[in-house]
Amino acid sequence: MGRKVHPIGFRLGYIKDWQSKWFASGAEYTRQLHEDIELRKLISKELQSAGVSRIEIERSANKIEISVYTAKPGIVIGKRGTNVDTLKTTLERKTGKKIKLNIKEINQPELDAQLVAESIGEQITKRVSYKRAMKQAVQRAMRLGAQGVKVRCSGRLGGAEMSRVHEEAEGRVPRHTLRADIDYAQVHAHTTYGRIGVKVWIYKGDVFPNQTAKVQAEQPAAAAPAPERRERQPRRNSNASA
Repeated sequence: MGRKVHPIGFRLGYIKDWQSKWFASGAEYTRQLHEDIELRKLISKELQSAGVSRIEIERSANKIEISVYTAKPGIVIGKRGTNVDTLKTTLERKTGKKIKLNIKEINQPELDAQLVAESIGEQITKRVSYKRAMKQAVQRAMRLGAQGVKVRCSGRLGGAEMSRVHEEAEGRVPRHTLRADIDYAQVHAHTTYGRIGVKVWIYKGDVFPNQTAKVQAEQPAAAAPAPERRERQPRRNSNASA
């Protein structure tokens, strides 16, 4: 009991995929791992106001392909693609390799855990009521088709002397069901009275790894044969005299 597991790491290789796709061993692995971390930090810093949800990195021999998922592709691309070209040049100078940048749009940012958490954190930093920010985020996600949402804020909420935890939840979030597609994010809001942690879980429905399982699960219950009814026999009275 009480052992926390990252909801995305828990489902890796089953219904979730890795955000870095490459293979290396020994010292090369360490070098590439740290390079990935630096690339993500740099892109997040450059595109701070563009609503970046996640950054996927794929490597081949001497080329790195980076996919940036954003809610505001216009800001990332810039006028006639100037911003993308500048960012690409910066990344190539840092890595010394050829970079290919793919900008992918997120159609429903209200259903993306990272963007929802960042939005709540930003509102808390701007001194908006944390309860209102959390409640509105939950309601928006549910209205757009989420099956369940859970938001947790912890820290000196509202500038209180003692830190505490506040939760808002609606629907169901089955965190121990492997086929449940749960998006998760954790963000820190920096306020004048300390740091406040924001965690968001969004349940979007079940994902079946193979189609056979899905077909079996979707078969209506009516198709199953009804259990045979046994006729009740009258109970014999053991005390009855012969």
